[in-house]
Amino acid sequence: MENDLNFEVFLFFSPKKIIFSVNQKTDSKLIFKNELIFENNSTNLNFEKLNFFLSENVFKVEKILGNFIEKINVIIETRDFLDLQISMKNNDHNEYVDSNVISYLVKSAKYQCEKTIQNNRIIHILIDTYLIDNVHYTELPLNQKCKNFSLDIRFICLPDELIKNIEKILKRFQISVNRILSASYIDRFVDDKEINFFKMTRKIIDGHNKNEVKLVNKTRKNKGFFEKFFALFN
Repeated sequence: MENDLNFEVFLFFSPKKIIFSVNQKTDSKLIFKNELIFENNSTNLNFEKLNFFLSENVFKVEKILGNFIEKINVIIETRDFLDLQISMKNNDHNEYVDSNVISYLVKSAKYQCEKTIQNNRIIHILIDTYLIDNVHYTELPLNQKCKNFSLDIRFICLPDELIKNIEKILKRFQISVNRILSASYIDRFVDDKEINFFKMTRKIIDGHNKNEVKLVNKTRKNKGFFEKFFALFN
């Protein structure tokens, strides 16, 4: 019998196909995989087919695992994603760049974003650029004294109704969503989709992109740098 701590489940959902994949956590070894490809030119997500596909696979997988699936990582490919970029500035700073400054700017940007994206949910928060005294950085240079400091922050959002539809379907199988991720965002880090896509998904969840702000549970221990000062978002 597989222990639920030793496996993780991924669901890829797009207008073209659905993939259900179960991997071992320790080495990402494949335990189960099934794929449904749609022979049409639709650009819309088909929730009826998702429900049917899960009904054909969830109980089959649980029998193989000898355990119930409780949580799932959902990777979505859809044109319904909304990207919103906000630039936040801190002029006349004259101090060192530290986590408190970044936390304040990102928190302020998130507040502005949430006012703009009504009926949408933030899926990813990415810091695209750090601008320190007119010099661009792709990664945060800590403890650097500067006068002017700004961030270009990108929010990847998804309609709340779409997410609720997925959550509603999964609830029928007593499964909750662990994370929702953008497939196009993961694609940026993948060399060979067939081999590495779900492995890279796991890396993204674990913080592979240092410039992604992670929305984490405050109770988690041993948090990384970004997690420490952005945990307050939960």
